[in-house]
Amino acid sequence: MKKIDMHAHFFPRITQAEAAALDAAQAPWLVVDGDGETGQIMKGDKPFRPVYRALWDPALRLEEMDKQGLDVQIICATPIMFGYAFAADRAAPWAARMNDLALEHCAANPRRLKALAQVPLQDLDLACREASRARACGHVGVQIGNHLGPRDMDDEHLVQFLTHCANDNIPVLAHPWDMMTDGRMKKWMLPWLVSMPAETQLGILSLILSGAFERIPRSLKLCFAHGGGSFAFLLGRVDNAWQCRDIVRKDCPNPPSSYVDRFYVDSAVFDAKALRLLVEVMGPEHVMLGSDYPFPLGEQQIGRLVAENPWLEDADRARINATNAQAFFGLADL
Repeated sequence: MKKIDMHAHFFPRITQAEAAALDAAQAPWLVVDGDGETGQIMKGDKPFRPVYRALWDPALRLEEMDKQGLDVQIICATPIMFGYAFAADRAAPWAARMNDLALEHCAANPRRLKALAQVPLQDLDLACREASRARACGHVGVQIGNHLGPRDMDDEHLVQFLTHCANDNIPVLAHPWDMMTDGRMKKWMLPWLVSMPAETQLGILSLILSGAFERIPRSLKLCFAHGGGSFAFLLGRVDNAWQCRDIVRKDCPNPPSSYVDRFYVDSAVFDAKALRLLVEVMGPEHVMLGSDYPFPLGEQQIGRLVAENPWLEDADRARINATNAQAFFGLADL
């Protein structure tokens, strides 16, 4: 059975000097250890995250894809690369450079490696321009963060960007980042375990409850990472609130559960019962295989959760593993 992993990350071997063109104190860059196998993403002068060679080396990525039985992997920026906090006139060339490096990474095997672009989302015109440029250069879509500072996905700025992507046939992956925290979740990776799923649900519900989906063309191809976060499990609570409270349904003309056909989610939920609920809520035609590779919180045996659940029909398993992603990203037959 064919397998397309549509949620995987990369980080190029950029130096501190290159990063300084974006911001000397805060921009990310990469230190590779002496063995060449491991490294550290840096944020200015401070370590941000330990990583290993697959993040920057396409040869190792392809080798591990072979071991995992993957036909295609779609890579996107590690979210620290977004650069939304910096001046747009510096973030725009930074995004273009990162996008060119992503295509260089994929050039190791263009049939098996595809890329999602990043954009300077803080400037609408520049973001739309880079999204379309990257699409024309070979990217199969764009990845954006689920918010822009205090502005969630229902903000008109972001709605206009999504509308541009709909009109220009640019698929979008919305990824949580810069997770909500006031310091109460400083240990045990709680921002990743609590805030990250909440951020994803916030992105989805901001589009639904604000009425933004009524303003965005139905042609938009939009996917949320990490199984849509908390969305599937809490959808009943949201529908109940919509039925019982007029302040919830004020801007949302239809029950929240009626909007599940407007977006997709990946399969990175790590639990058989969670995946079953996700498929039942979203429908098998709106779930795509995604691993979050090559990070420790990703699915370590990519596709195993989908493969080993007997309640999935083979036709639905095939949809999740590859067919949905082929249609979503407009990929040629494998």
